[in-house]
Amino acid sequence: MKIGVPKEIKANEGRVGMTPSGVNEMIKAGHSVYIQQNAGVMSGFKDYEYVNVGAEILETIEEVYAIADMIVKVKEPLEKEYSLIREKQIVFTYFHFASCQPLTQAMIESKATCITYETIEDRNGTLPLLTPMSEVAGRMSIQQGAKYLESPMSGKGILLGGVPGVRPANVLVLGGGVVGTQAAKMAAGLGANVTIMDINANRLRYLDDVMPANVNTEFSSEYAIKKALKNVDLLIGAVLIPGALAPKLITGEMLKDIPDGSVIVDVAVDQGGCFETTRATSHKEPTYIIDNVVHYCVANIPGAVPYTSTQALTNVTLPYALKIANNGWKKACNQDEGLKKGLNIVNGKVVYKAVSDTFDLPFHNVEEVF
Repeated sequence: MKIGVPKEIKANEGRVGMTPSGVNEMIKAGHSVYIQQNAGVMSGFKDYEYVNVGAEILETIEEVYAIADMIVKVKEPLEKEYSLIREKQIVFTYFHFASCQPLTQAMIESKATCITYETIEDRNGTLPLLTPMSEVAGRMSIQQGAKYLESPMSGKGILLGGVPGVRPANVLVLGGGVVGTQAAKMAAGLGANVTIMDINANRLRYLDDVMPANVNTEFSSEYAIKKALKNVDLLIGAVLIPGALAPKLITGEMLKDIPDGSVIVDVAVDQGGCFETTRATSHKEPTYIIDNVVHYCVANIPGAVPYTSTQALTNVTLPYALKIANNGWKKACNQDEGLKKGLNIVNGKVVYKAVSDTFDLPFHNVEEVF
């Protein structure tokens, strides 16, 4: 199979779809790999490193899309790429369809096979291709939140961990999954007072057992959230419904309860965000202020640390990419039920229920496309 790895065109996105190590495995398996010129530079990988393992460098994104049977990338295709994607071409990437109707419609019209990283499941029902980026995003949410709490960044000027004699910051994490867990670990390690809220009592029991003493767990409800907002310094939105829009846990009205100069970081922005006032931002212009509350809503948080993120991502995507390349997507998905759940749009048909529900589109059982 011919594998194409284009350079990401999303603003300030430094990740690349495959490392030289991953390309080497593809070449060993008998496939051809085409890398767009300088696609890996921001992740620390030069063109010659790809050439040394057998890849061919192509100058333009158009050439990569034109030659490839399967596109392997990181972020969802942007408008410039829509017309480059063709019928029966496999596109293997993060799509986050539920947050973008134009993308969804464009992929329906392309009749491509869209396999999404974020809905593939393993045998335990977890999301193995989302997990490493969630780990990065969760940790970075605290790193960025701490920075924007500084007064030169329009924050209230509080040090996350405080100092002896001065209280540390109060950090509220909504969601106890991978993002929330990593965020809580980082915040706790810096000495903050941390509260994690979730609606899964078993998850809260687990977190209560493993987290340090400065992390408290609380069952999430509108009442509990409203109460906590009155004293919050840093709020992390970390909720996820696989493939669907994130629920809006913080309304515009509730924002008025948050103290001036506090920071809210919406890690769920890729899935529409869990704050009503969320709008996607970029690393170039990461924040905006509403009701004196600093909003950090960067839609590709891990893209700021591409050296780490690209390697972590390739570690988990490569085995699936190899399955698809070695067997074709139909056989690969029939052999792996978890991979089959990554199918969202195939030959113009929406085969993932959460996407069809979001946009009121006709839903087709995934078995119809085989």
